Amino acid sequence: MATVEKIMTADEYLALGDIGPSALIQGELVLMSPTGYNHGWIANNIGIALGIFVKSKKLGRVSSSEAGFYIARNPDTVRAPDVAFVRAERIPPGGQKKFFEGPPDLAVEVLSPDDRSSEVNAKIRDWLQAGCVQVWVVDPQTESVMVYRSPRDIAVFAEQDILTAPELLPGFSLPVAEIFE
Repeated sequence: MATVEKIMTADEYLALGDIGPSALIQGELVLMSPTGYNHGWIANNIGIALGIFVKSKKLGRVSSSEAGFYIARNPDTVRAPDVAFVRAERIPPGGQKKFFEGPPDLAVEVLSPDDRSSEVNAKIRDWLQAGCVQVWVVDPQTESVMVYRSPRDIAVFAEQDILTAPELLPGFSLPVAEIFE
């Protein structure tokens, strides 16, 4: 991961176009390497399960890592989780042509082998401070999912468990093992 030393706004960041994996963290452009193949299909497995459920219940929208969320201003922060869910009542008519204003209700981050714990913790903190209801951190190495509702309210779902989110996605269930198939 490399940081470009120039403070910029979210509008300037958006105007850069497709520059590849990146984020805007407190006004600083952070370039990232593409993720590995396993990371992509694990995120896709979660996105498919969430997407089918959310669409069938008309609960909102699920997006992939390409979608940016504008979560802080002056200096601006725009992050893009690996998978995101936004409740229907928060989606403006016609969608959002720029970065989504505010956090998703659910941000899913899939760990990569080279992720530093300080960077992962910063993402979790940013998402929760911005107002995410839940942050899921998916660990391919341990085949587990940590569900953060706050920095102190954390539940761990192991391979034999069934991931649920009754307060956010009533009726949703996903066997953790299926995430890693």
